[in-house]
Amino acid sequence: MPIAFTERELDIMAVLWQHGPSTVAQVRARLEDTVSHNTVATMLTILENKGYVDHAEEGRAFRYRPLVAREDAGRSAFTRLVDTVFGGSAEALLTHFVRDRRLTADELQRIRDVLDERLAEPKSSKRGRK
Repeated sequence: MPIAFTERELDIMAVLWQHGPSTVAQVRARLEDTVSHNTVATMLTILENKGYVDHAEEGRAFRYRPLVAREDAGRSAFTRLVDTVFGGSAEALLTHFVRDRRLTADELQRIRDVLDERLAEPKSSKRGRK
């Protein structure tokens, strides 16, 4: 099943991935915008019900920790983006990304280096790709 977060859920997950297990108050303090304590607590409960976080009791507070790795969420989000916005074409996404005028020459060079490395791989290691 794909991992999917709402924008607010992703904000909260980003705090947990960056700072590790955190209480509601700690998550709230690290969010960029002002959100009520109850809203953060509700969102963490929703994330727990979805199986993305769990908690341990710590006195009167709960300390939440992510159960989903940032990399797994990124892979799932990338697949969803390619499928929904670019009609399933990773090539279309990459072309759009490379044409984006916000990329510096250094960033473009690093992308070129990755592409060159990928193209230099032996065919047997490409696992059925064209």
